[in-house]
Amino acid sequence: MSDPSTALSLPSPEHKALLEAMQSLLAPLGRLAVAQGLHFDSLEALLKLAMVQAAREAALKAKPEALPHRLVSRIATATGINRREVTRLVGESLEAPRPRPSMALRLFFRWSTDPALPQDEAGLPRQGPAPSFDALAALVTRDVHPRSLLDDMLRLKLVTWQQDSDRVSLNRAALVPDRDQARLLGLLGGNVGDHLSAAVDNVAGEQPRHFEQAIWANGLSLDSAQGVRGLVESHWQQLTQQLVPELQRRIDRDEADGAPTDAVVRVGMFMYSQRRPAPTAEPARDEEDFPDGAND
Repeated sequence: MSDPSTALSLPSPEHKALLEAMQSLLAPLGRLAVAQGLHFDSLEALLKLAMVQAAREAALKAKPEALPHRLVSRIATATGINRREVTRLVGESLEAPRPRPSMALRLFFRWSTDPALPQDEAGLPRQGPAPSFDALAALVTRDVHPRSLLDDMLRLKLVTWQQDSDRVSLNRAALVPDRDQARLLGLLGGNVGDHLSAAVDNVAGEQPRHFEQAIWANGLSLDSAQGVRGLVESHWQQLTQQLVPELQRRIDRDEADGAPTDAVVRVGMFMYSQRRPAPTAEPARDEEDFPDGAND
């Protein structure tokens, strides 16, 4: 007879599905953070803050008259974050923490703001005593090897490396804020954030349910998958031509009626195509798993 305590310790199908969903959500966030030079500690602080905010809203919704110390206890219980940390975050009005720049960005800022260091294409020798890239890197951190810092700065396009002369120079284009990049990041936060909020509300059973549908297909070549884009774009143009005037008509009507205008709406369409990742090798199974004459 099996031990019931063992069964209770096993994750439920819903729990496994939740973890798989979280992994799917976090994977592109990890790619974004690495691509933009954002370190784990900044993401950890943001996730901690988001969980405290969510738990606080849920606790106040369930019991608006909760005393402050009871509220802290409920938040700590719901999130697994210790009471002292919850108290600190709540006491700071739950403001988003200021992101801490990565080592590569710290070195970049230190170099670009030091008038004693060359800012032109001649740059610094990579190795040797100060002034050199290695010596500058050692002033920023001794926990990361200068060559690793150089590789990361090259990946982020913060510097260039003339290997024939073994000199490193600042990428002056990186000194100019990229307004288009900031706009794209703003769209990412707004579009994906609202889409995710709609999906989470639906999973949580909030009413009314948000509209959220998608079509998924496999068995295509990458060229065929990407060839669908023209059809998607034409339908988006048709939807836009119909939806924008309708939204404006409703805005004008609400204003004329004196209705409270405290609601927003975001309607979006997206298409994503990629090659399927190669299947991972399955672990070897015992022979008794395969009856005679059976095969995969």
